[in-house]
Amino acid sequence: MLGGLAYLTLAGAPPLYAAVNSGALAIAACWIALGREPASLPVRRALCLVLLAVLFLPLLTGPELNHVARWLPLGPVTLHAGMLAVPALVVLGSQDDDYAMPILLGAVFAALLQPDAATGFALTFACAGLHHVTRDWRIGLACIAGFFASIAMHLHGEIAPQLFVERVLADLILHNPLGAAALFLSLLAGFLLMLHRAPQDRAGRFALAGSLFGFSTTAIMANYPSALIGYGASPILGYGLALGLRRRPDL
Repeated sequence: MLGGLAYLTLAGAPPLYAAVNSGALAIAACWIALGREPASLPVRRALCLVLLAVLFLPLLTGPELNHVARWLPLGPVTLHAGMLAVPALVVLGSQDDDYAMPILLGAVFAALLQPDAATGFALTFACAGLHHVTRDWRIGLACIAGFFASIAMHLHGEIAPQLFVERVLADLILHNPLGAAALFLSLLAGFLLMLHRAPQDRAGRFALAGSLFGFSTTAIMANYPSALIGYGASPILGYGLALGLRRRPDL
């Protein structure tokens, strides 16, 4: 996040962009400091249903652009539903041996309807990370389904890029290679910290880091938001929510 804020400031983005990201970071940091994962399995499953509902909600609320609906209007701020809900969803799903597969496939289906390849690939790589830890064949099937669904989403869901939001690294490297390298290293550091130091068990860490890898890779290849390093409150709040879901010592 610090790398992203430095980029927005030095690259000449509107001051509102850095202000929105800073406000989202403050909210996320408070939750990370105070949050805990619910102790009750039924409560965790109920929270998964709420997060799945958030993924489907843009289909009802709009706004829609070129037959694409993946955003939630929240007053002056528009939130990307996938980046808001997916990080916490994959962490909670990784803790549910019985329902991890339907939870993740339900999220892929929501992304397919929007369509949103970034969310699709985030879920695909979250499944890949989770399968690496659990070796659960059901998660492997979800990973395969997510991959092919994401390819279909990519063919039908791309829209024009917005400066300072989409394709941040791909655009920055053309006129400031050193700045792009520094921003990439900050994103890589965040990925590695999630993978090895996030306050979840190994399955949750690999799923969470996999989702960031999916979002970030798609943003480099196509016109999708650059999570954490570009303008947008959704990934900051989403990953803050996920990182605050620390497991209680008795679980």
